[in-house]
Amino acid sequence: MNDEHYMQQALREAQKAFEENEIPIGSVIVINQKIIARAHNMTEQLNDSTAHAEILALTSAYNFLGSKYLPDATLYITVEPCLMCAGAMYWSKLERVVWGADDKKNGYHHITESNSPFHPKTKIRTGVLKNECAELMQSFFQQKRR
Repeated sequence: MNDEHYMQQALREAQKAFEENEIPIGSVIVINQKIIARAHNMTEQLNDSTAHAEILALTSAYNFLGSKYLPDATLYITVEPCLMCAGAMYWSKLERVVWGADDKKNGYHHITESNSPFHPKTKIRTGVLKNECAELMQSFFQQKRR
C-alpha cells in the first residue's frame, strides 16, 4: 500500500460528498497500513461550518483508538487543509499529512519551516493524485454555476 492507494480511498469519500451536494473533500486516517477512520465534508448536512472531512476523520480516529493523539497516523486529504483543520491536525500530533490538490483560496498554502501550522514532528507530502483531486473540485463548482 502506498500514498496513492490511500489517496484513492480519500477520493472515494470526496465522491460521496459530491453526491450529497457537499464540497467534495474526503479524508482517511491510516495506522500500520490500516484505515482506522474515513470521512467527507458534511457542513451542509450537519449545518455545521466545522464539519470538514479532516475534523470528522480525526474525531472518528480518536474514538476508535480511545486517544487524543495520533502520533503513528497518516491523514490523507484530497485538498490542502484550511487553517482550522491544520490547527486540529497540530493538536493531534499526526506523524504525516498527505494532500492532493492545493487550495490557493482557502488552504494553508504558506507553509515553511518557520511558520508551519503543523506539529514540528509532522511530515508533509503534497500533490498526491493532484489532478484527480482538483478535477473533482472543479466539476463540483462548475455544476454549481450552471
